[in-house]
Amino acid sequence: YSQDHGGFATATIEAARAQVGVTVIYDPSYIGLSFPNGDFDRRRGVCTDVVIRALRDAHNIDLQALVNADMKPAFSTYPKIWGLRTTDRNIDHRRVPNLQRFFERKSAALPVRSDVSAYQPGDIVSWMLPGNLPHIGIISDRRGPNGVPLVIYNIGGGAQEEDILFQYDITGHYRIGPGVLEAQVATNCLPLPANTGLLLKAVFHAACARKNKNKKPALFTFLIQ
Repeated sequence: YSQDHGGFATATIEAARAQVGVTVIYDPSYIGLSFPNGDFDRRRGVCTDVVIRALRDAHNIDLQALVNADMKPAFSTYPKIWGLRTTDRNIDHRRVPNLQRFFERKSAALPVRSDVSAYQPGDIVSWMLPGNLPHIGIISDRRGPNGVPLVIYNIGGGAQEEDILFQYDITGHYRIGPGVLEAQVATNCLPLPANTGLLLKAVFHAACARKNKNKKPALFTFLIQ
């Protein structure tokens, strides 16, 4: 498919699909997480955990750390639904409105359309369910009998892959391309080649942070293709 830059979307979908049959319980409990790359029992989760785990497993993209880093200096721009006065790295990235705002701030948002061709495999879509419940999932590379792409999501019965794209009001459409993370290292660290793998980038970033321990640690920049 046209938007699968170097297999990026395929890897995202495969990582999301791998959760089907593993995450079997919808559990919205507040859970204390390690940081970064915090997770919990994969038998449990909510809709956002499908997205978080897929991007982490496929591309080493840690939305927990990224949302926290973006939210700290721009807290006032994020939704004020929960009455918080500061960030909470245990839960911020697991809330749909926060992910929506994060993707918007990183220029990943696309127009919401009713045209099925607008939705590419690997895209992230958000909805508003009855009862004003925000929801999010990943577009599959498989289609239903009517030609509409399936969605990998957790709406209440664990991770599933089903034909629900247009069953609810779509509130957001997002597309993340390859090269999503790039280490922004300190000024005296040499730039990395463009084809450097994400793991090596993370290792290099950590080494540069140690080398420049008296300087403010470098942050990851979220790049959208």
